[in-house]
Amino acid sequence: MPRLPPGLRLLQAPLRCWVVPKVHVSAKPARTPISPAEQAVGLSMMFLSFLVPAGWVLSHLDSYKKGSTA
Repeated sequence: MPRLPPGLRLLQAPLRCWVVPKVHVSAKPARTPISPAEQAVGLSMMFLSFLVPAGWVLSHLDSYKKGSTA
């Protein structure tokens, strides 16, 4: 290992003692299965949460361009 200046060794010290937690992965099926209707509602909400704000910005792009001139 190359010899580092004392300042860099102080910055490197906290990185050596990080503990990474183990992930508990289970191959068992879910305790309470989700119905297809619940899956459709959840997926729709996820798509809407991303697409509605993007659509808002794109539909009001002209007003943003006009309002940014100072």
